[in-house]
This record gives sequence, structure tokens and C-alpha cells, in this order.
Amino acid sequence: MDPRNTKLAEQLITYSVRLQPGEKIYIEIKGLEALELGRELVRVATVHGGVPFWYYNDETVSRGFIRHASEKQFQDWGAFHRPIMEAVDAYIGVRGSANPFDLADVDADRQKWHDQAYWGQVHIPVRLNKKWCVLRYPNPAMAQAAERSTEEFGDFYYRVCLLDYARMSRAMDPLHALLEATDRVHLKGPGTDLRFSIKGLPAVKCDGGRNIPDGEVYTAPVRDSMNGVIQYNTKTRQGGSVLSNVRFVVKDGRIVEATCDGDQDKLQRALDTDEGARYFGEFALGVNPHITTPMLDTLFDEKISGSFHLTPGNAYAKSDNGNKSALHWDIVMMQAPDWGGGEIWFDDRLVRKDGRFVVPELEGLNPENLA
Repeated sequence: MDPRNTKLAEQLITYSVRLQPGEKIYIEIKGLEALELGRELVRVATVHGGVPFWYYNDETVSRGFIRHASEKQFQDWGAFHRPIMEAVDAYIGVRGSANPFDLADVDADRQKWHDQAYWGQVHIPVRLNKKWCVLRYPNPAMAQAAERSTEEFGDFYYRVCLLDYARMSRAMDPLHALLEATDRVHLKGPGTDLRFSIKGLPAVKCDGGRNIPDGEVYTAPVRDSMNGVIQYNTKTRQGGSVLSNVRFVVKDGRIVEATCDGDQDKLQRALDTDEGARYFGEFALGVNPHITTPMLDTLFDEKISGSFHLTPGNAYAKSDNGNKSALHWDIVMMQAPDWGGGEIWFDDRLVRKDGRFVVPELEGLNPENLA
């Protein structure tokens, strides 16, 4: 047992989901390596008086169902799982799949039916209203994606995940207040010139209580307010494929033109999941000082210091702009100088340039002040 897993399990149970005696917790595990942390989560939850339910849901197991089930079987599968999620007080998902492309050969209809059942029936309407936290688990596949040795990546992982999130949370307070006071947002950068409003929508600090690693503050755009163009500069996964240079033209909040390098059909199918998939449900700024480069893993990439992500699909309940969808697709834009730079303006005031906050009240979120 890696002693860092004991420390991480304690942090997840006592800080992230704040499990109380008698509360029931759903622990979902993906990947053989992740079983070590999964076992420790079951033990720590029990020691703290909780009642754990554990579920091993690796793609190597689930693919036999996902590749062959009918639409009715997916609907029944979602209906079966939903009451389980409804019955618990908290959820932790540990995701350490050996091959993130194990579902790459699933046909488009089944992928859509799976997303509608897994996300549309269980996780978006039920789990997101619980106390929850999701994290990856370090394995050789993640190390390869990050282009690092397995040992070095493991050290990086625990350094990032065991950050002092209480300190980060305090540093986030001025950004939280500024987002809630802002009406107009203007994003500028190579291939990007996009304007929208966030007026009246709550801001939410992600400070170790929802994702591990954490480090973002999010809100949502007013649903119909967005106009312009955005061209993302990091790679993203969709339907088991890797897409890059995703570019959206947006009119009155809706994506009216979408292109990418990669599988164009999967891009279009994702945006055609339902009506809400072509509108945006989240706008967030990443601030984790230890994450500086993308590694094709959303839970890490969306926290990169100096990045933002603008998300087609479902809005979170805590900052609900009314957009509902089975899709929630976080795509990341880097704004550091070596990625082309960029600017973020709030109400005609420049607040971040080339990935660094430039107004005094937000400088505490620059990396040297958080690391």
C-alpha cells in the first residue's frame, strides 16, 4: 500500500465529500491499478462511520454490454442504476482505465444511448445533486499521455492531488466575487474573438470538493448571449477519438458551425446529442499551479494554470443557465505565451493576459503565490 493513498483517501472522505457517520457513499472504480485506492476508500469510509457501496465499472468489463445492447437495454440499465444513486448521500469516482480508447469501436447510436443512460439518467440529474468527487488514478496509460515516466508521473500526481486546497480556496475568493459582479466577458486570442454575458449567474469555487486534482472557478454564460468564434488549442477526446483544433462559430448562444482536425462525424454527432448540446453550460478559469501543460485528461487539463474552458452542453445546478443536455464537454484553451497567449476582459477591464492575472485583487492566484 502506497501511504500516499491512505492520505488521499482520508482527504477525499473527510474534506472532499465530508462523509458523516451513517451516510451512504457510492464508490465507483475503473482500472486494476485504481483498486488500491478503492480498497482504501472503502476502509476509510467505514472507519469514519459511513456505509460504502462499491462498483467496479472498467471499460474492459462494460464494453461487452455497451457494444451490443439495444436502446431499450440501455434505458433499463439506467433505470436500474438510478435508484442506487438516489439512495446514497455521496459519490466518489476513481477512474484509472488502462486504455482510454477501449470504447473507440462502439457505434454512434450505442454511444449516444450509453451517454443518455449513464449521464442523462443517473449522473447529471442525480449524482450532481449529491456530495461528489471524481478523480483519475495514475497508471502507465496516463503517464504515456503526459509523455512522462510512470514513476515521475506518479510523484506529479500525488503532489497535485494533495495540494493545500484550503489555502487555494481562500485565494479564490476575489475571483469568485468578481465573476458574480461581472456582466460582459470578452475572450481574445489566436482564432478566438468571443463575447457573452454571465450577469446574474452564480460563481462556484472548485477547491478540492468536486474534482481531484482541483483548481478552477466556474460560472455559466447567459444561454443566448454568446456571439463570435473560438478555436481551442488543446486536444480533446470525444467518442473514443482524439480531436484537435476544435473551432466553433457561435450565434446567439448556439454553435452554428463546428470544425476540427480529426473525426468530423464524431464532432457533429456529439453536438447533435440533443438540443442543449449546441449551447454552452459552463465557463471556467483554471488556476492549479502544479498543472502547466495538457495531457489529454480533462480532470487535469481543465485545471491548468492560465487556461480556461468553455463547455458545450449541460449546465451545473449550482450555476444553472437553463441549458440541459446529456453532453457536458469540457474543452480547454491555453493562454500562456508559448501557446499563443490571449486575453480575458470583464466589463471592458483586462483581468488576465497571457495566462496571468493582471489586476491586484487576483494576483494571489498566479502560480508563484499558490505553489
